[in-house]
Amino acid sequence: MPSFKTFKDIKARQQARELTRDIYTISNDGSFSRNFGLRDQIRRACVSIMANIAEGHERGGTGEFVQFLSMAKGSAGEVESHLCVAFDLDYLDKSTFDRLSTATAETARLIGALMQYLRKSGIKGGKYE
Repeated sequence: MPSFKTFKDIKARQQARELTRDIYTISNDGSFSRNFGLRDQIRRACVSIMANIAEGHERGGTGEFVQFLSMAKGSAGEVESHLCVAFDLDYLDKSTFDRLSTATAETARLIGALMQYLRKSGIKGGKYE
């Protein structure tokens, strides 16, 4: 059962933060760094995961939180799709692609688990313990 007082304590957001840092680092190199459209879109999608988790938490209501978590999970799917494009264009080697893909899937899994917990918890407001 998750317990957190601030959005910074949420495991899914912590994982998304690490993923975002990795994506920014990887997309600063080589051809990836010069494909401005893909580079910027994958970065925005990563940041969106973190931002939606934080914004949903700060809304204070469970229903809204779940809605924002759903958007965050969708952004994780977007990141995965962009990773596939980057791999297909040879911007990522296989091991980097696999590592980032696994991290993205784990982030989405954590978000999904939190959504499921909140839906079943009966919690209505701002204390998510």
